Amino acid sequence: MRFPEFKDEWRETLLEKILSIGNGRDYKHLKQGCVPVFGTGGYMVSVNDYLYDGESVFIGRKGTINKPFYYSGKFWTVDTLFYTYSYKNVTPKFIYCLFQTVNWLKYNEASGVPSLSKATIEKIKFKVPSIEEQIKISHLLFLLDERIATQNKIIEKLESLIKGLSQHLLSHRQYWKAYKLDVLAQIRSGYSGTQVSIQTPYMVSRIETISKHCVDMSRVGYVKDIPQDYKLNVGDILFSNINSVQYIGNTAYIDKEYGLYHGMNLLRIVPNSALVIPRFLHLLLCTDKVANHFQTICNKAVSQASINQTSLGKTVLFIPPMALQQQICNTFESVRSKFNLEQNYRNNLQLQKKNLLQQMFI
Repeated sequence: MRFPEFKDEWRETLLEKILSIGNGRDYKHLKQGCVPVFGTGGYMVSVNDYLYDGESVFIGRKGTINKPFYYSGKFWTVDTLFYTYSYKNVTPKFIYCLFQTVNWLKYNEASGVPSLSKATIEKIKFKVPSIEEQIKISHLLFLLDERIATQNKIIEKLESLIKGLSQHLLSHRQYWKAYKLDVLAQIRSGYSGTQVSIQTPYMVSRIETISKHCVDMSRVGYVKDIPQDYKLNVGDILFSNINSVQYIGNTAYIDKEYGLYHGMNLLRIVPNSALVIPRFLHLLLCTDKVANHFQTICNKAVSQASINQTSLGKTVLFIPPMALQQQICNTFESVRSKFNLEQNYRNNLQLQKKNLLQQMFI
């Protein structure tokens, strides 16, 4: 894929012939300042003390080696990063776009922590077009990056809104009634049968299935057979009761028919719809206050923590009248729908960029 006004062949060259690569340096002697020190996340260099001033593309030398990034301005960088300078017949922005097409892990030279050497990078062969075509390609991709960054800000604001709504709408009022969780819902254990390594018609939930706070069907297990009583229904809530402390109380709401069964190491909460709307109960279980409560009551061991059904069932929750529950659920669903829409749009932009990187570079 090319812009129609360009016809010339791209020329092949070694990286060392089109740019220079610099090593990051020790920063411990540097004082607090306003120049960024990449690799530390801080600003530690005075305005007159910097490693380089200008456009540069960074590549990981050790650790995260597959995520190049672009920066323009004064900076210092530590020795876990390389930076580029002295460009010959190429533009820095084009180099950044070009580097995103490289599988840097292919050039990894370590068996432990991934690492790259300057000598290896310099000997990589690339094909590059004319300066004019470089500028046009990089301009398009940078515009797309800017739009993705804007979309990320929109998503962040919606996340803040959801958190604010949770704190405001789910904080109980005096007229809300107190119930123990085992009154509001049945709490059931999962199927403890042996899982198999092959796919079967019987998919079962695992801790990993709800690690992203929703049902992830790419991370389920399988069993040869399972009683129908373990079939998960719309409105059920999966609860992580055996996990590391920070993930205790992680939940996922069964929002549609997945054909999924309740497996081991997760509890199943089946709400009593006469007292609480299932979605409202899930919203309550996700609040910071309730999550902190779960971390407080769990039994802590060296590698993991756990909550038994009895302790979980004693958890007291405050429930408003059914009409108010529905109003609160509607508010959250409206914002959540907007959030999902914006996330999907961001994902499509990222996919579009990925496709352009694959099709515009030789």
